[in-house]
Amino acid sequence: MAGPIDGGGWLRTLRTDPDPRHYLVCFPPGGGSAGAYRALVRAIGPGAEVLAVQYPGRQDRLGEPQVPDLHRMADAIAAELLTRRRTPLALFGHSMGATLAYETAQRLTRGGQPVAALFVSGRPTPDYAEPGRLHLGPDDALITELERLATDPSSVAILRADPSLADLVLPAVRADYQAVETYTHRSDDPLPCDIAALVSTEDPTTTPEQADRWGEFTRGAFERATFPGGHFYLDDHVEEVAAFVTARWNGVGKLSGS
Repeated sequence: MAGPIDGGGWLRTLRTDPDPRHYLVCFPPGGGSAGAYRALVRAIGPGAEVLAVQYPGRQDRLGEPQVPDLHRMADAIAAELLTRRRTPLALFGHSMGATLAYETAQRLTRGGQPVAALFVSGRPTPDYAEPGRLHLGPDDALITELERLATDPSSVAILRADPSLADLVLPAVRADYQAVETYTHRSDDPLPCDIAALVSTEDPTTTPEQADRWGEFTRGAFERATFPGGHFYLDDHVEEVAAFVTARWNGVGKLSGS
């Protein structure tokens, strides 16, 4: 049953189930929050407990300092998940959240928590070099980048006309860009869990060929799924993505599952 965001620390409960057969943890994209996955949660079938990561500096953690370091974030998230010990556990991350989900999966594996499947969406592999300086630039440059990625650029352009809104939104965006632009991949060990890479046809950040390289990061099964749309294709294809994830849980899709 989907409900209000609940909990403290790094994890928020988006959905509970009286008899969960699967556990899913969702990692928001850069600048996002746990609430970004509400629509996906509603579309997922019964039998799943769904958690989402809440990054510092937004929503109910607005008063906390940002953590612009993916490794530090993964350390904290994995530590909290290791106290819960849920099986079978799957991780889903979009954009920055995909890299963070991967790093968390590495730490969970080392900590003895099995991960059944890792769903990585709209993101090249962790070893993809993405140096950048957007996090050091002016607000206008950040807004331009957000417009480039947005399904509806006009929804972002309002930040130029409303400085108070920009002051609320952009610090989290800047911190997340810093986390991505300063990230380095440290582990060459393929994960034992299955990996599914989700990519869209018009995403300027990730090509299908780049998504295919995620197969090199697993000793388990790999599959790539392609959806129409841009970087935030998920907004328009929630039902299809939910069906894709659910099918792999239930053994209908190609991945071996848990």
